[in-house]
Amino acid sequence: MNEKTREYKVAVLVPCYNEEKTVAKVVSDFREVLPGADIYVYDNNSTDRTAELAAAAGAIVRHERVQGKGNVIRRMFREVEADCYLMIDGDDTYPAKHAPEMVHAVMEEDVDMVIGDRLSSTYFTENKRPFHNSGNRLVRGLICRLWHTEVKDIMTGYRAFSRRFVKLFPVMSGQFEIETEMTIYALDKRFRLKEVPIEYRDRPEGSVSKLNTFKDGLKVLRTIVTLFKEYRPMRFFGWLAVLLAVVGVAMLIPVLVDYFHTGLVLRFPTLFVSLFLLLAALQSLFTGLCLDVMVEKDRKQYELRLIALNHSTQ
Repeated sequence: MNEKTREYKVAVLVPCYNEEKTVAKVVSDFREVLPGADIYVYDNNSTDRTAELAAAAGAIVRHERVQGKGNVIRRMFREVEADCYLMIDGDDTYPAKHAPEMVHAVMEEDVDMVIGDRLSSTYFTENKRPFHNSGNRLVRGLICRLWHTEVKDIMTGYRAFSRRFVKLFPVMSGQFEIETEMTIYALDKRFRLKEVPIEYRDRPEGSVSKLNTFKDGLKVLRTIVTLFKEYRPMRFFGWLAVLLAVVGVAMLIPVLVDYFHTGLVLRFPTLFVSLFLLLAALQSLFTGLCLDVMVEKDRKQYELRLIALNHSTQ
């Protein structure tokens, strides 16, 4: 480990729920590679010995009573003070050996979020849940298309953050969609990202995943749509306006053809629906324009807050 890195205050954040089989090893492994770091284990209503074993291994143990990984991370980011934050799951699926490189990227290369990229290495061979593999591909493809990026791993739980990212990130997600929210937020606010390929290993025998493939997968997709609407309202409502206009015109054309041939409107219900769709398209367009102005003002205010935070930490 780089000697200079040890001068920085590094916090290792470990959100945990029923991880008694692995949490002690995770704490010990990260203590070995980051001997100067403070290791925080936030127990999220575990019913086993997670908190006890984490404390025995040398971690600073705190508790979050509101269930959900996003709720735990919200409290971590609010309470813990450090120069660099390293977030890691407590299930021992991520090797600690990559941590010094990730911390170095934050502190020496001025990176705001380092992403531990599982998908470019061993994830698809180690992970035994096939729907997780396809879900990761779907989420990655959707975000890369919507935000015009090439981020390879959207949902990894192994990340390092700068202080400015942690203190400016408004955690809104309560569950496992938190990683998706982090990635999209960083892309939208133009934080500097770096991906580090990491090894991934499946959970040890007896350790059970808390992630529900379909239920949590739907939450992730809903988060993507919601954040796209909030961060890119002109594109979201513009596409909606185009869709409504195309359907409205398609329904209106037969009505107009009948009128030009007979001089009569023979399909009043179709006429009313088509006009309604065209009005909805116009309303959607103006909604996008208005929200886009508001988002642009918010971006300017955000940049001013970022400048103020940078000055306060110098």
